[in-house]
Amino acid sequence: MSENRRAEVDAALADVDFEKFNYQVVFETTKGTIKMDLYPDVAPGHCKNIIGLTKIGFYDGIIFHRVIPDFVVQVGCPQGSGTGGPGYTIDAEFNNLPHETGILSMARTNDPNSAGSQFFICLGRVPHLDNQYTVFGKTSDAESEAVVLSIGDVETNHSDRPLEDVKITGSEVIVTEK
Repeated sequence: MSENRRAEVDAALADVDFEKFNYQVVFETTKGTIKMDLYPDVAPGHCKNIIGLTKIGFYDGIIFHRVIPDFVVQVGCPQGSGTGGPGYTIDAEFNNLPHETGILSMARTNDPNSAGSQFFICLGRVPHLDNQYTVFGKTSDAESEAVVLSIGDVETNHSDRPLEDVKITGSEVIVTEK
């Protein structure tokens, strides 16, 4: 079991206010910068979770462990295997937003309330994920979407793991007034 990071995440969320501010998470990767707009109106718990994890540096150094062309790129496992997380889970917040190119959604096990730190970004329209996984953001601009798509083009092995590591080298939360 992964170390429980809940107390650190909760402390990092002390000043988060979705009424007054807009939030973006920015991931610097070995393929370029990915800026993500968050959707707290439909998934506030998931937005708080990724903001908190980003603020404590949880994602820094983590690899994209799963890349499936025309489907998703997945990241957020501290072990790089797809089996780890932050030591806690959050409840699902299913909504009606479609899984399409650039959509940020939370990975989980068969248990709908098992999400932790692993997320995926869609590489195209994936209707069978709709209302099954929590959509909570989207790439902020064409440049970010292009970086995600370039990650989706990397060569992988039979387990969908990139042959050369694609990493998040740094991350930050950008806060702007509404």
